[in-house]
Amino acid sequence: MKLTLANVRQVKRNTESPLTRRVCNYVIDRWGDYSDKKHIFTDVLHYGCQSGVVGELIYYSDTVRFYKQYRQEINELLYDMMNETGLYAPSELFGDKWDKEDPLAQDTYNQNLLAWFGFEETLRNIGYKFEQLENYI
Repeated sequence: MKLTLANVRQVKRNTESPLTRRVCNYVIDRWGDYSDKKHIFTDVLHYGCQSGVVGELIYYSDTVRFYKQYRQEINELLYDMMNETGLYAPSELFGDKWDKEDPLAQDTYNQNLLAWFGFEETLRNIGYKFEQLENYI
């Protein structure tokens, strides 16, 4: 599929996933900011949400709210990632960024990390649908 605004909107319309719809909205909202549309994806996937490139996921209050809103889908993404990688603990997957004293992500720090993970993985999954991004994600 070609990376066009109409096709991003089509992905949004055709999904049952609230998280995918939210991330599609991010792409749609940034569409006019980029002359090379693939950079909407590659900027986030190269630098990560931690860089501040996703303005709505900078502050803990925003990332915690995002995590709580999409917790079920983010947890499913985490489970899938663990199965794919063979790493069966978040601390193995996230390394020293994961607060091992909060294994169930009850506190802000790990919820923040999972919000970023959920956004980035969902953006990556959307990107896989577009042929222009095949060599970039």
